[in-house]
Order: sequence, then C-alpha cells, then structure tokens
Amino acid sequence: MILILHIVIALASITYTTLTYLAPSKNKLRASWSLVALTIASGTWLVVSSHSALLQSCMTGLIYLAIVSTGIIAAQQKLKHYR
Repeated sequence: MILILHIVIALASITYTTLTYLAPSKNKLRASWSLVALTIASGTWLVVSSHSALLQSCMTGLIYLAIVSTGIIAAQQKLKHYR
C-alpha cells in the first residue's frame, strides 16, 4: 500500500512541478516542495521497512530529486522575473 502511495505522490510531484513551471505562484511552489518532502519521507519509510537495497534506492531518489528540484528552481526564477 505504501509503495502505491509513494509512486502516486512522486508522479503527482513531477506533474505538479511541470504545472508550477508553466504558471508559477508562491503557493504552487510551496505545494511542489511539500510533495517532494512527502516523496522523500515515503521513500525513506519504504527502504527502512522493507530492508531494500539502499544504494539503488538512493540513486533513484537522487535522480528524482535532481529533476524535480531543477523544475522548482526554474519556476522560482521565472516567478522572480514576472515580478
């Protein structure tokens, strides 16, 4: 159950970050960072509870974090440009 929730949150985070980049706002940025935090928290819970391979999980998490963080930071820069 937690795995499905983790996947849904991660996909929602990527989708929401894309939407945030297209039409940035302060509230959308907060929501995007919150989804990132939820994804990391659920991923940590999965690794700890299932005793899965830490290296593979961390590499996947770092790739996800790099992609989403880049999108959020780009949205922040875009929002600053609008003001």
